[in-house]
Amino acid sequence: MLNGSLKKEAVEKLKKEVSNYENAQKNVQKAAVNLHNSRTSALEVIHNVERYINSIANTPKEFDKEFDAIRINTASFKALSEITYDEKLMIKIAGGGSVAGVAAGVATAAFAPTAAMAIATTFGTASTGAAISGLTGAAATNAALAWLGGGALAAGGGGMATGNALLALAGPIGWSIGAASLLAGGVYASKKNKEAAIKADKERLEIAKERSKIDAIQYEIVELTSTTKKLMNELYKMITNFTNASQNITSFEQYSSDQRQELIAIINNTSSLSKLFMKEIGK
Repeated sequence: MLNGSLKKEAVEKLKKEVSNYENAQKNVQKAAVNLHNSRTSALEVIHNVERYINSIANTPKEFDKEFDAIRINTASFKALSEITYDEKLMIKIAGGGSVAGVAAGVATAAFAPTAAMAIATTFGTASTGAAISGLTGAAATNAALAWLGGGALAAGGGGMATGNALLALAGPIGWSIGAASLLAGGVYASKKNKEAAIKADKERLEIAKERSKIDAIQYEIVELTSTTKKLMNELYKMITNFTNASQNITSFEQYSSDQRQELIAIINNTSSLSKLFMKEIGK
């Protein structure tokens, strides 16, 4: 048939690009889980530093101010991480939103709980600011799930209703679902050969463009994970060595001048590590 091979080749290229995109998306999910795990470990190190500082009497007031800022930087991540994942509620919330929200919510609900929380904390921590961390109980759960659900308001999502960060990632979710449905449904089979080829090429180019964005996002996540791990390991060594060398000290006044400077350096590094929790991906 006229242009039959052209149509076949275009559709095959589209199928390949859909597959490539889905693989890229899986890689982003894996990278998000790695970042989430690194941040969880980093948060524990930060808490260890804070616990040690709190055990010392007569510390300078500036230390309190530093840790107030540190707690703000990590509050949203901590709040999101502690929320219980409920797949049924997730789907219910997604079903109450827009078409885009439904697609994003159902796709997110298909993740394992850890992956769902990893996506939330990777793309939602900085954008939520203090909004979720200022909530408690059911309100916090609904807010986080509404954010994960891609914008539904049904379950009292509060300030998390837009879901813009996840939808930015889920743009390709729409593409992969849409293109796969078109392919499976035989839409291209009903088109004239040349028309089908043109449409398939157009879809493929759009998906390729979205895939390039996802690849860039993955790179950002990997780099942030690496930076987080490096600073966390350095801080862990610093606080471990410092506490081992000053086990009998109970008051800030007992520290030598060098020890005081070393403790200030530890707090500065703790602050730097906490700021990484507010790093926005894809901005």
